[in-house]
Amino acid sequence: MTDAVPLLSVEGLHVEVDGHEILRGLDLEVPAGELHAVMGPNGSGKSTLANTIAGSPGYAVTAGRILFQGEDVTTWPVDVRAKAGVFLAFQYPEEIPGVPVSQFLRQAVSARKGTDVSVLEVRVSLVEWMRRLEMDEAFASRYLNEGFSGGEKKRNEILQMALLEPELAVLDETDSGLDVDALRVVARGVREVRAAKPELGLLLVTHYRRILHELTPDRVHVLVNGRIVETGGPELADRLDAEGYEAWS
Repeated sequence: MTDAVPLLSVEGLHVEVDGHEILRGLDLEVPAGELHAVMGPNGSGKSTLANTIAGSPGYAVTAGRILFQGEDVTTWPVDVRAKAGVFLAFQYPEEIPGVPVSQFLRQAVSARKGTDVSVLEVRVSLVEWMRRLEMDEAFASRYLNEGFSGGEKKRNEILQMALLEPELAVLDETDSGLDVDALRVVARGVREVRAAKPELGLLLVTHYRRILHELTPDRVHVLVNGRIVETGGPELADRLDAEGYEAWS
């Protein structure tokens, strides 16, 4: 019996942003159904990794490749990756005035499924997931992220993930700017999305261990100076919390 193909495989990845090399030969694998955490100091390349996996413009791959479900997606544009099932929760979600949350999600779900999804179908899922994420139903009528608190923006990202049902979700510092209560709500939402889709692969990018108290990772990767320098179990996060990143710098 052969080993299963990893959901995500990053091989020897070099990435430049504005002519500066940020990732310098990064290797990473995330199997389906697992939650992997990437931890590292400021400037180590964590957000660059997240955005490059999603295909965000402005991140130039100069060497290496990204495989998704065994297929080389290195040159795929962001919309094609999203339709295939790659989801990115942004560290700083953008405001889109004039576009209600419900309208945005209907369009996004229709694009993901490749068919026109009815207003009613989206509404039923939307109401259910807003309840789970402790979001008022009136939230669906508000313009996307306009006037949202930090916690509301992050919960909205998890709401999008729940409705889009991706194969791979990359959460770029979803815990940043959240108080303890908001962090617990967001983490519970992530757990419920995973329970609804056990084969979902999750790559959680974070500075801090506190979200890992709520979401226990299968593997922890230490990213320093554009490379994964160590990989281990959840205990590696405890070591980082106690010792910092100096040992790898």
